[in-house]
Amino acid sequence: MKPLDIQELMLQIGTRARAASAAMARADTATKNAALLTIAAAIRREAAALKTANGEDLAAARTSGLEPALLDRLTLSDKAIETMAEGLEQIAKLPDPIGEISELRYRPSGIQVGRMRVPLGVIGIIYEARPNVTIDAAGLCIKSGNATILRGGSEAIHCNRALAKLIQEGLAAAGLPTDGVQVVDTTDRAAVGALITMPEYVDVIVPRGGKGLIERLIRESKVPMIKHLDGICHVYIDESANIEKAIRIADNAKTNRYGTCNTMETLLIHRSVAAEVLPRLARIYKEKQVELRGDDAARTLVPMSAAVEEDWRTEYLAPILSVRIVDDLDAAIAHINTYGSKHTDAIVTEDYSRSLRFLREVDSASVMVNASTRFADGFEFGLGAEIGISNDKLHARGPVGLEGLTSQKYVVFGHGEVRS
Repeated sequence: MKPLDIQELMLQIGTRARAASAAMARADTATKNAALLTIAAAIRREAAALKTANGEDLAAARTSGLEPALLDRLTLSDKAIETMAEGLEQIAKLPDPIGEISELRYRPSGIQVGRMRVPLGVIGIIYEARPNVTIDAAGLCIKSGNATILRGGSEAIHCNRALAKLIQEGLAAAGLPTDGVQVVDTTDRAAVGALITMPEYVDVIVPRGGKGLIERLIRESKVPMIKHLDGICHVYIDESANIEKAIRIADNAKTNRYGTCNTMETLLIHRSVAAEVLPRLARIYKEKQVELRGDDAARTLVPMSAAVEEDWRTEYLAPILSVRIVDDLDAAIAHINTYGSKHTDAIVTEDYSRSLRFLREVDSASVMVNASTRFADGFEFGLGAEIGISNDKLHARGPVGLEGLTSQKYVVFGHGEVRS
């Protein structure tokens, strides 16, 4: 397609999405849940076809030299397919936030004032090599009464097309407009440029992708965004930590998966326990071929490369880990708030007061005590799925589930009152 044709295509998609958003917003809970459960059943039914489509995407991606972290995200395993279906079922079980009225109170005038939760409208979602996002995003938007336009990466085009058919099937079976969820069926990058500059049709953009994509959208978008740029996550092992817990958590936070935004990129260890903890962890990391880059104190305990200033600011998305020895909790918090990306950070400690200080003072979207950073995920948090993770402070923060895809408006109940 020529750029002009892409612009026209996106305007048509936007027009249809805006029209469908009214029907999506007024759909009742039973109807939305019926659509979700039908899509879940279709995913299980078509698992073999989805894997075939994913195989085509993977073959093309390997030929084009896609980096390992993105290949990992692109791969649709049997477990990943089942997780998509389970995620939809979990969303169906969640309370429907739409129409919920809260904070209702009487005013001296006699009126009652409250707040009602409502859909955002039309949500544009831009993502790279993650076919599971197609289902997660569609499910959350359906349940939250939003229409959505999904623009997946060219790497996953075959799988996304197959998933789009299943979503359309579920919407139609429930009597919802099939334009309520539209997957952009072109790999032309001009489609992204059009989508982010259509505020008359799109209310919010949610980008899920690499730093280059997010930076481009920050520069060019005319539509508000819910986003995160980096996932520079930390685990701090405190002097009062249970050492066995610390070993398990620091291992899992780094090696469970390397290419995810909630993977630990920097390990901080209190000086008093470093000699006991770091050599044990280093052996584990060596077995798993994780490269360590440490400060001078870490390097006196374990042979490793010297960390430079840029290492503390890097999201590796690879088997590389920065290690720093710190003097106390203050130093750990200062390091995290200086170098972190406000995504997810964890402390391992048996000291209640220190855990509360860490929770209060670390300025991140998810802050954890005695748990792996890998739990920072909508599915693990009980949101059913997530549309993304936001390390912004407005309008949503952390894993963005149903509530993050809604807004609130004031509602007033009167009994004939007039203002004097």
